Formats: sequence, C-alpha cells, structure tokens
Amino acid sequence: MVSLWGSKNGEEENRSGTSTPQDGQASEHRSPSPRRENHSEPNERSRLLPSPHGRYLEPDDPAASVSPYNLWSVRALRYFSVLFLIISFLWWVLLLVSIFISPPMMHSRGSGFFDFSYTTLTVGNLLLAILFFSVPNKAMQISCMIMAGLLLVDMIIILAVPRLRSEEGWVGIASVIWATFIAAYLVLTDRVVAWGKHEEEERLTGRQETRRTLREWCAVLTSSVIQIVLIILVVLFTATLALRARDASLHAPGERYLVDGDKYKVHVACVGNVTDPDGNRNPTVLLEAGEDPIEGTFESWAWDAYENGTIDRYCYWDRPGFAWSDNGPSPLSAGMAEVALSEALARAGERGPWILVSAGVGSIYSRIFSSTHLADVTGLLLIDGLHEDLLYRIGSPSRGFLLWARGIISPIGWDRLAGALFQGRDREDRVYGRSAYQAGKYLKAKLQENLVANSLTKNEVSSARNIQKQSSNTSLVIVSSGIEVRRDNEWERKQRDLTTLTDNLVAWDVVNKAPHHVWETLEGRQAMEKRLGELYDASRSKR
Repeated sequence: MVSLWGSKNGEEENRSGTSTPQDGQASEHRSPSPRRENHSEPNERSRLLPSPHGRYLEPDDPAASVSPYNLWSVRALRYFSVLFLIISFLWWVLLLVSIFISPPMMHSRGSGFFDFSYTTLTVGNLLLAILFFSVPNKAMQISCMIMAGLLLVDMIIILAVPRLRSEEGWVGIASVIWATFIAAYLVLTDRVVAWGKHEEEERLTGRQETRRTLREWCAVLTSSVIQIVLIILVVLFTATLALRARDASLHAPGERYLVDGDKYKVHVACVGNVTDPDGNRNPTVLLEAGEDPIEGTFESWAWDAYENGTIDRYCYWDRPGFAWSDNGPSPLSAGMAEVALSEALARAGERGPWILVSAGVGSIYSRIFSSTHLADVTGLLLIDGLHEDLLYRIGSPSRGFLLWARGIISPIGWDRLAGALFQGRDREDRVYGRSAYQAGKYLKAKLQENLVANSLTKNEVSSARNIQKQSSNTSLVIVSSGIEVRRDNEWERKQRDLTTLTDNLVAWDVVNKAPHHVWETLEGRQAMEKRLGELYDASRSKR
C-alpha cells in the first residue's frame, strides 16, 4: 500500500528527514546530518553565479564573462582617475589662457610652454588609462614606470638649477610634480585592475585566463603604440631641459634687474666710462635690438665704434624674453617694455644724456622711450626702422598662430637638440646667436609682441609721435636699406615719413646694397658709425 505522504516508489523522504511507515510496520528514524548553508552577507569575493553541484563555469561560457569593476577597490580607482582627469583638464585650460593673459600669481618668468606640455602629457596619460581601464597589460605598466622615472629626472633638474627654478616658478614645478605623480599612480592603477581581473577569473572559472580576445589585443596594441610615442616625447623634454640647464650656466655680460613689482628680471649691460678725463658726463648710446637678440650681431658694430673712439660709452638691454631677460606677464606692449627699461636703468644708476640707436621693430620701442625722456634724449638713429603704419605685418593673426604653435612644440626641442648634436651649436648660439629663435622664451616674446602690435603698441607709438613733435632739439638720423626701399614701395614711403619725426633731421641715408640688417655690410657699418659720431659730437657740444 502506498503511503498517503510517500512517493509512489517509496524512495523519497519527507521534509523532516524520516521515512513514511509502510504496511503498519514502524519505520526506523533516520537522522542524516543536514547540510548547513552559509547565509553571510555578500562581499566583493562572493560568487555572482552559484556553482552548480560545486562545479566552476567553463571559461568560454558567456555567463563567465569577467569584469574587474565587480571589485569596489577597482571602481574607486576609476573614480579617482576621472577626478584627476577633470583637475588636470581645468589646469590645462588655465595654463592655455595664461599664455595670452597672465592671471594673478600665475606669471612665470619662463615661456610657460614647458608647464603646458607637462600638463598636456598628464591629460593624455589619464585619457589613455581611462579608455583602456578594463584591459590591463604589462606594456602600459612598464611605459608608465619609464615616464615616471624620466619625469622625476626633470623635476630634479628644475629644482636643482636656480635659473630654471626661477623661470618655471611654482606653476612649472607644480606641473612637473603632478605629471610625475600621475605617471606613478597609473602604474598602481593598472596593477590593481590586473589583480582584480585575476580574482574574478579564479572565482568564476577556477583559474586565471591567459587568452585575450581580438578586441583586447587591439586595445593593447593601440595603447602600447601611444605609450611609446609619449615616452619619446618625455625623452625629448628631458634632453631639452638638460640643454636649458647647460645654457643657464652662460654668464651675462651685464646685470639683471627686477622690474614691474619684482615680477621678472631684465638684463642691462654698459661699456665705457661714465665721465671724461675732465669729469664731464659722457653721453651714453642706448642700443635697442630689432627682431633678434642684440648680442648676436647688432652690438658688434657699436663695440667697433667704441674701439675706434667714435663714442665713449654705450649701453644695451635685452627686451623681455630675449637672451638673459625673463619673459614679462601677458599682455606686454612696447610701452610696457619701455617702462621696464626705465625702471632697470634707474636701478642700475644710469641716466642721460641718451642717444637712442635702434633697428627694425626696435625703433618702435626707442621712439616710445624717447617720448617719455624728452629732456634726456639728444639724438635718434633709426636703422631701417619699422613705421607704426606697418605694425599690421608683425601683428597678423596667421603669424600669431604660427608663433603659438611653434611655442607649444618648443619643449620637444628637436631643432635645438639637432643643432647641438650635429651642427656644433654652443651655448652662445642658443642664448643670443643663430639658434636663439628656437627658444621658448623668444617665441613667447614674439607672440606677446604680435598679440598687441596693431592695438596697444600702435596706440602707444602714435601718442609718442605727437609728444616727440614738441621737442625740436632732438637730432634725427634715418639709415635705410637700399634693397628694402627698392623692393617695397610702401616701405620707401614710410621711411620717408620717419624723417619728419622731429624738426631737426640731420640726414637720411639709403645704403644701396645693404639688406634690412644694414650693419651686415661694410658700407652699412661705415654709414652708421659716421652718423653716430655726428650725433655723439652734437650731444657732447650741448653740455
């Protein structure tokens, strides 16, 4: 007879674990040990899918897809990576803006392109890490370790060399420290993600998976190629920084003076005696460079004039960003630069009478200086000077963009490194010579000049012209390039107009075969020295 609660074949047990009595016979009570299940709270190591009959999932089972995001520690690192990316991007934007307009407390005496490059590198590293976060690989770990080591070297160089530490300021130091920290952090992140992935694989399949999908291999290849490119860039950063440290050891011929509320320093140098044997104060020739640093070629003809006895004393300075002078805050117009020159001369204890000698765009600066020192300026010698109506040529947007782009890639320093390694370029070439145009400081100075050339600077020099007209005693000499005058009719008309700056025109010489840099020809140097001697004698006679 089948029991009312039993199974048909009498083989099943009831819920209490006892057999159902059959045929009136007393059944034996069975007491098997019931299996106790663990009802503890789930954690990051708990199985998401129960193992059927104690067996693991097959690695190719779709249910066994592994994600390291199941671990809270991995998720936390990803959140931190996103947060660091947001912070780095905001800092990157601020540094980009500071190239054009210096925020308070953000001005650095250097170009500002190095800190921008380090921050760009940091943003790139974080983006790469987030995009390939779930695909950890040894290549990324090794790449980040190499970058962290190189960036640590950069940080040590900047902190160890006083001139670099001064030029980069707290902004540059903070940028390279942040870049070093992020590179080291990404090594830790990748290792933790790899650990989390292995933990999940062992939990679900009982072993670590050594195979990768095609998609994962593509991700590894892409990230590795990008990391190699970034490593090459960091190597170039380090080499360029080493060159800068080497160049910083070149001694300046003059002194550097703090200007503009002690924000930056400019270099001023003087040659000759302040007074003559009778104790009378000698006139001082004040040189203003054109498009290039003055020590390169322009100062050499003044030295020859001094050696020949044509003049007794001359001074020169480096405009902000040129040679030994720091970059000034942005924006920086010609009038602002001449205020810095006036302050530096006052700190150096220099005073007139002055004879201003300038070339090219430097004539704009000299004219502004003359208008603010009418009583002290006795003569003006403009050598193929730029007219204010032609400032649009150096203030064009296309030229500004090229200067900015060239400055952004200047920390790579491929041209400076090639010159040092294969062309024998030395410190002098890089600081004020034929390779000076490759420096980030120089490019920043030319960019600042471009940004305000057709606005602030033009207004300042137009006002200076009106003021200069009030001083009829200032002697004026114009020396023009014959090549430029014949090549450009507008240039010839504007050179003629410059002869009316004052009512005391001494001479207008057009040197027939001379280029824009008139002093590069013997005929040009002779004409310049002759006219400078006339201005010097006239100034001495007015004492």
